[in-house]
Amino acid sequence: MKILIVDDEKLARDRLNRMIAKLPNYEVVAQASNGKEALEIAASMAPDIVLMDIRMPDMDGIQAARHLSEMTLPPTVIFTTAYDDRTLDAFETHAVDYLLKPVKKERLQAAMDTATKRHTALALQVSQSIEGTAPRQHVCARVRGSLVLVSVNDIYYFNADQKYLTVGHTGGEILIEGALKAIEIEFGDRFYRIHRNALISLSRVNGLTLKNNGHHVSFHGTDKTLEVSRRHLSKVRKIIKSL
Repeated sequence: MKILIVDDEKLARDRLNRMIAKLPNYEVVAQASNGKEALEIAASMAPDIVLMDIRMPDMDGIQAARHLSEMTLPPTVIFTTAYDDRTLDAFETHAVDYLLKPVKKERLQAAMDTATKRHTALALQVSQSIEGTAPRQHVCARVRGSLVLVSVNDIYYFNADQKYLTVGHTGGEILIEGALKAIEIEFGDRFYRIHRNALISLSRVNGLTLKNNGHHVSFHGTDKTLEVSRRHLSKVRKIIKSL
């Protein structure tokens, strides 16, 4: 399970990070200091669980949780706070639990177990819903007032940037709204994740090259390359060798 920690106090984030590191099957993939940062990170990294403080500058945890709930596959939220005065507001956002600081190991484990069950069930529900409908043959974008249709067969990659996706295709690039996780579920093994913010079309892959001290995927028919994260590199190598 991928975890995002959100708290405006670094000491609080670091403490939760250390506690989660001792729990099996969980990985802290990012941290944020307020609700706005959390939304940006969630859009590109699609965390499964968010541990979030309530009182934060710019955007508090309640507002952020309401925005997160609008995602195609929203993360499960666990609130962590030093104050016990917004419990009702917290659960109105469909948060799975509400932990008072300092968070105790046993309570954290119980909340994480509950969050895992809820998110797994939701992911299955979303997957079945999407699988019940045939994947799109085209993606659509509005460019200078006109609608542009791009065949999925012509797409090289999807690259996430906050709430938008850059779609690289044989005719250039377009911007569409959406979540990378939803694209990944919809098209299954047709597109493969190489980075927290990038999916590539396996049918368009040319190979793997070393560039700027990092490994990049290259494509047939374009000079554009995309970086492969260290986390995904070994799997990407195996996939490319099998093509």
